Amino acid sequence: MREYYITKNDSGQRLNKFLEKAVPLLSGGMMHKYLRLKRIKVNNKRTEAAYKLAEGDSVQLYLNDEYFDAPKEEEAFRRIKTPRVRVVYEDEHILLADKAPGMVVHADEHGDTDTLIAHIQAYLFQSGAWNPDDAASFAPALCNRIDRNTGGIVIAAKTAEALRILNDKIKDREMEKRYLCIVHGRPKPPEGLIENYLRRDEKRKQVTLHRTRVPGAKTARTRYRTLTSHDRLSLVECELLTGRTHQIRAHMASIGCPLLGDGKYGTNELNRPYGETGQALYAYSLTFRFAQDAGALQYLNGKTFKVKDIPFVKKYFPNFKP
Repeated sequence: MREYYITKNDSGQRLNKFLEKAVPLLSGGMMHKYLRLKRIKVNNKRTEAAYKLAEGDSVQLYLNDEYFDAPKEEEAFRRIKTPRVRVVYEDEHILLADKAPGMVVHADEHGDTDTLIAHIQAYLFQSGAWNPDDAASFAPALCNRIDRNTGGIVIAAKTAEALRILNDKIKDREMEKRYLCIVHGRPKPPEGLIENYLRRDEKRKQVTLHRTRVPGAKTARTRYRTLTSHDRLSLVECELLTGRTHQIRAHMASIGCPLLGDGKYGTNELNRPYGETGQALYAYSLTFRFAQDAGALQYLNGKTFKVKDIPFVKKYFPNFKP
């Protein structure tokens, strides 16, 4: 139990406003729950969130220690008040989220815990769909990931069974993932298959392409088709036949059409006139194509989910409809 004594500086404010500052990891929904359960009291009596604190009051909090400790990465969801989750589709087993460009999916090397998975867990926790106290061995998890500056569909499993099935299906390539991107120039031919070997350089955080297999390289295959072009830009749909790091960015650059805004595989000279600082790439379409039975997720077989509101498409190709 934690107890706070209200001083002159803290008096005159509502209890809920005081708790937002005193216990920042306590969400509004949980605060109201604990008020009903009498785990939050004022002067050892049941109270309401709107109670106006007075000097000399004492606030008793019968809460778990994690609300007072700095959250670990796996508990970062507890400090999120308003989850930023754009839901494309959700049912009892899975959630498809439209990740915004700029958000990381998991904590990166800088220790950033303001991640997509933390926001999804906060969303499910606050909605009552997931209670970590009821399933100590499982937490909602992501089944795939995309780069920080790439937007689009990310799959989250809400149950351990769904996580197991989806991991197997991704491994067996029983999902069809399509991306929209804007590239400089006009691909020649307008559609085709790019196939070579990709090796990742961990120090440079970049990949290199090779015509023949070299140590550490993996097969990379991308099918692309040009949807429309104008001026010096083209809108291209890419289908990932393999899922390698930076695959689309490196592949399109290899045919002389780097992505708009991509400074790593493109050039500042090309990007500067447009003022774009992040690659124009979006994982906009996901289709489940199960070759083998998917158990509890078999109902998803053959279904396609798409993101239709893609900012860079509306900006440069406003007449195109995904």
